[in-house]
Amino acid sequence: MNSKQSGRRRFLKGSAALAGLAVGGIRSASAQALDSGTSGTGSQDPHVYGQRSRFETSARVGALGVYEPGPNGPTRRDLGFRTPLQDSIGIITPAPLHFILSHGFETVDVDPRQHRLLIHGLVDRPLMLTVEELKRLPSVSRIHFLECNANGDPARAVRRAPSATVQQTHGLTSCSIWTGVPLAVLLREAGVQKGASWLIAEGAEQDFHTKSIPLAKGMDDVLVAWGQNGEPLRPEQGYPIRLIVPGWEGINSVKFLRRIKLADQPTMGMREISKYSSLRLDGKGRWFQFEMGPKSVITRPSGGQRLPGRGFYEITGLAWSGGGAIRRVEVSTDGGLTWKDAQLDGPVHPKAHTRFGFPWTWNGEETVLLSRCTDERGEVQPTIAELATFWRVNVDYFRSVAMIVGHFNAIQPWKVIRDGSVENALYS
Repeated sequence: MNSKQSGRRRFLKGSAALAGLAVGGIRSASAQALDSGTSGTGSQDPHVYGQRSRFETSARVGALGVYEPGPNGPTRRDLGFRTPLQDSIGIITPAPLHFILSHGFETVDVDPRQHRLLIHGLVDRPLMLTVEELKRLPSVSRIHFLECNANGDPARAVRRAPSATVQQTHGLTSCSIWTGVPLAVLLREAGVQKGASWLIAEGAEQDFHTKSIPLAKGMDDVLVAWGQNGEPLRPEQGYPIRLIVPGWEGINSVKFLRRIKLADQPTMGMREISKYSSLRLDGKGRWFQFEMGPKSVITRPSGGQRLPGRGFYEITGLAWSGGGAIRRVEVSTDGGLTWKDAQLDGPVHPKAHTRFGFPWTWNGEETVLLSRCTDERGEVQPTIAELATFWRVNVDYFRSVAMIVGHFNAIQPWKVIRDGSVENALYS
């Protein structure tokens, strides 16, 4: 056994000891059940792997977004599946309702027994780890949101429509309990060399999606995750392992993770210089945008819903920020003329969805409901006019531009009409 192999063995053994395990001395319950022929995984009994009540019908909407042949070349139906935020309870999104974006390809079917994670490049000791070796290391569980940078894109016709629901306007975000090993643990064992400043993460998708991430972020709070909400990742969420890059564009949280290369510069891949760049009015583009800004949305009452009559209602919604924990949510029931503090449901986690509530008595008159949040750094969610001023454009730019508008975190207005129906009022 050479020195590198010996060192790697000591690393795994020592880390396993920290977790109260012995290397090679633990087997999964599923493996033991398979040996005895009593796993039950092939049973048709609905109680073996629980099913929800037939009376609960909330589901994702959209399409997987795979490339399909067409007369003018490959096309895509929609971008992905959106989470039904209007039906959400608390802050945790059930895995079967978590939004899905697949970059235009079918979900990969990965055998965890054959899968490997390679860490190489500007390191002293390259690592090649199996999924089981990763699971033997000390793990942590954290609550974080994931969000597509195009969530809320105001250039999409369905986003602007008065009939739009909150699922259509904001459904490309979800929040889960993620379990895995901190990436910093693996990087320290690999031995980061002087001069390394970027991570190049690669997934096992059909196009080998790659993303460049600053090393400082990787050493901070990034996870190599294999668990979601108390169970293994679902295939659509990157089974068997994926990155979780808290608070940043979802494109950074590479699914089906198979390789991390340390380098002294970014890879400048397709999704960094074209697909996820942001064109400015002078023709230049912003190549790297990472952190998602403070955002909130009222989920009830919201677009497509109807109030049965005047009287008391609890206004509720979600707030989140890539900059840290939500510290304040304000609600307006008169179109922004006055604002009052909402109640935050605790505990409030950093870079996670936060549930808020506000008591309201509707008098039957037409009005507009709004929410705005403030995070722990004091950053306040802007109005669409304030966002336009910051971007040095007029408000009409957001609905006329041909490209995807990322990082759109403007306050979302819902108009309550006298008949009790609720409409999207983004531009009205």
